[in-house]
Amino acid sequence: MGKILGYCLGFLCLLIPLAAADWNILNQRTRNGLKISLKNYCVSWRMNVELHNTRDFEVVPEECTYYIGKYVRSTQYRVDSEIATEECLVYLSTSCNLKKDSRDAWIFDIDDTLLSTVPYYKENLYGGNKLNLTSLEEWMSKAKAPALDHSLKLFNELKSRGVQIILVSARREHLRAATIDNLVRVGYHGWAGLVLRDYADELVSVQKYKSDARKKLISEGYRIWGIVGDQYSSIEGLPSAGRTFKLPNPMYYVA
Repeated sequence: MGKILGYCLGFLCLLIPLAAADWNILNQRTRNGLKISLKNYCVSWRMNVELHNTRDFEVVPEECTYYIGKYVRSTQYRVDSEIATEECLVYLSTSCNLKKDSRDAWIFDIDDTLLSTVPYYKENLYGGNKLNLTSLEEWMSKAKAPALDHSLKLFNELKSRGVQIILVSARREHLRAATIDNLVRVGYHGWAGLVLRDYADELVSVQKYKSDARKKLISEGYRIWGIVGDQYSSIEGLPSAGRTFKLPNPMYYVA
């Protein structure tokens, strides 16, 4: 009898926090009464991150870490990313009047744009754990991030057409050597510039830092035809580019 009571109490302890949550497996309805599954909820949460409706989140909802992890390892993630990069080439071929004077430029972010941090986030519940910057930078310093194949193909195609590739990353300056080593090791080479944050840049938002970097590039005579990034902070703000392209990333948010 005592064991049965113990099991019951243990089961209740599991149910109580679930019942208190805004979403839980015991209440599979939206606020408007629409019946949904946990998968519906998590797919919708991810979609609203990409639409920039869901912002400033520090962690992926606990209920959704499995679905987010499954997505960033899936064929769907690769297809979503590849279609975005294909649209870059359609735009380049139809709307960019390249002068081929070494001033036609295209900006790339690095993390989850050129290099994947999925191996790091796999060990951190795919965004379910709050970011530990020290831990992340230690992982980056090992220079083992894999390339994102769709971005590598776009990078090389742009370069072959005479476009100057500028990398503007929120990585800090002390990671420069490791970043270069990592990029070269997985196949990236021949970029025209690599902009990383110094101490002064850390005092402003990432969006302002990247906007200021673009302003400097334009003052140097570059025509920025496109920007590719996985965060809205990489592609928003003025001055902008002819067009911006967002790659999927539901694991974290950078303002």
